[in-house]
Amino acid sequence: MDQPNTHILLINCPDESGLIFKVSKIVYQHKLNVVSNGEFVERKFNHFFMRTEFSGEIDKNLLLNEVKSVLPPSAEVRLTANTKKNIVILATKEYHCLSDLLIRHTFDDLNINILGVISNYMHLKELTSKFEIPYFYVDHSDKSREIHEQEILAITRQLDPDFLVLAKYMRILSPSFVQNYNNRIINIHHSFLPAFAGANPYQKAYERGVKIIGATAHFVNEMLDEGPIISQNVIPVDHTHDAKEMARSGRDIEKNVLADALRLVCNEKVFVFKNKTIIFD
Repeated sequence: MDQPNTHILLINCPDESGLIFKVSKIVYQHKLNVVSNGEFVERKFNHFFMRTEFSGEIDKNLLLNEVKSVLPPSAEVRLTANTKKNIVILATKEYHCLSDLLIRHTFDDLNINILGVISNYMHLKELTSKFEIPYFYVDHSDKSREIHEQEILAITRQLDPDFLVLAKYMRILSPSFVQNYNNRIINIHHSFLPAFAGANPYQKAYERGVKIIGATAHFVNEMLDEGPIISQNVIPVDHTHDAKEMARSGRDIEKNVLADALRLVCNEKVFVFKNKTIIFD
């Protein structure tokens, strides 16, 4: 979305009659042009979600106050512009997801600004330097997980990103670390979750004789590989694929699913509700 003076209104609240009409009326009264609109009601909890893109000059505080005045008191309302989101990437040794994001960033293919790459190895420094992105080496050797994470936190707090992206970062983050970035850490897992969570999913898939393998991008929470799912996809395999061949085949789907998740999140198309996502795409 590259239209000037374009804004995104995000609403989630308990559902009640007439919400769409009330909000749309305010947008119309402000002489704003609706570019796109999506609504959804989560029936089990009777909860309403709305994402509206509109263009025109606005008084942000006035518009927000008017919208809030017609919604239930517990409503969560955000009004934002579709500006680039600042991200920091955490990686280990595997290059495919990181290199894909670096290339997409170079050609402005995603709505992101990469502030830096953090890794516990030096393997990816040369690759990252080719794109003139800062590389932060934080060695984990002979350190407790707590000390190592504190060193990473010192860097991320200085960079102040909107999101952290785990691009094949092969270390488990502690709940205390995750709490610093609630629903702001995006991970790519090399499995179609909830199947084969945790380590070595391709080996587990091979042993189980699966006929499809996949990848899942999700927000990270305190439970391993159980955070809200943002994007998934699969490819077929058969009995001729061993675990290494599955892993090789899975690289493309991993990087594509991660890029798709970033596209959705960084264009304000994702609501997190309980342990699920509501996505307007």
